[in-house]
Amino acid sequence: MKIICIGRNYLEHIQELDHNSNIPPEPVFFMKPDTALLRNNEPFYLPDFSRDLQYETELVVRICRVGRAIEERFAHRYYEEVGLGIDFTARDLQRECIKKGLPWEMCKSFDYSAALSPRFLPLAELGGDVQKLHFNMELNGELRQSGDTSKMIFSVDKIISYVSRFVTLKMGDLIYTGTPVGVGTLAHGDRITASLEGEPLLDIEIR
Repeated sequence: MKIICIGRNYLEHIQELDHNSNIPPEPVFFMKPDTALLRNNEPFYLPDFSRDLQYETELVVRICRVGRAIEERFAHRYYEEVGLGIDFTARDLQRECIKKGLPWEMCKSFDYSAALSPRFLPLAELGGDVQKLHFNMELNGELRQSGDTSKMIFSVDKIISYVSRFVTLKMGDLIYTGTPVGVGTLAHGDRITASLEGEPLLDIEIR
């Protein structure tokens, strides 16, 4: 099982981090190991190696069949369910990696850095169109992120087609499809809740 994460997939999120509108010409992706999974709404413990640990709420697509070099027009056959996830990011370490031109693994792929909703929802029950979904994330009861998948720079089908040129997709693989504007820093005692099309899926205590 692979965790494939898409970066820079919402314009306003690019602007909030980089203060510019430089849209990548192709999807940007990186991976997390299976040890990064945080399941069943278990608490997230702030790591001691970061002073700026941030949340990024994302729609997660679960792959349901094996595929390689998938044509975009056939990509919809490779998923049936969607959920929500949090890409926990050590932003201070990420800034240092970017400054030095180094890989991002230490700031993106550490243990429990990929929270995953306990349930996935059948796409058919949500209207059938993965590019017409809405999700919200609240921090301590205050709305912080509101995602609209129609605003993705790269559609889910484009992502699947592009990634599968380089990496074979297998059943159970997870694609974190990028985060909308509104990311922020977490503190001890915070509580993250998130819903997809009004259905509560995430409820995570920060310790």
